[in-house]
Amino acid sequence: MSVGKKQPVMLIVTGTLSVSPHDLSRFIAGVGDMAAVVRNRSGNLAYDIAVLDAAEGRVLVAERWRDEAALAAHLRDEQTTAFLSRWATRLQGEVRVFDTVNERRLEAVGC
Repeated sequence: MSVGKKQPVMLIVTGTLSVSPHDLSRFIAGVGDMAAVVRNRSGNLAYDIAVLDAAEGRVLVAERWRDEAALAAHLRDEQTTAFLSRWATRLQGEVRVFDTVNERRLEAVGC
């Protein structure tokens, strides 16, 4: 590796969100529609949301992106901005972006 040349860093986006239990099924359906498109975007490695507690409307967000440019392009995309605008006032929680280096298998679970 040459000195001073920055390697692309994979990003992990993860955290929890809460939405009204009354809106949960609509939110999950919307995420499903988004996922079908987002998973085919350049630089997307994973895009998933799992319901942690339906009664509370709590979900887990888990995304992986090849690099900052791929995530930035996703966040600028018209479909992404429309979805986020539609739900922004109805979501609470904390989602963070983590820079990763030294990715490796988790041998304890064999994958």
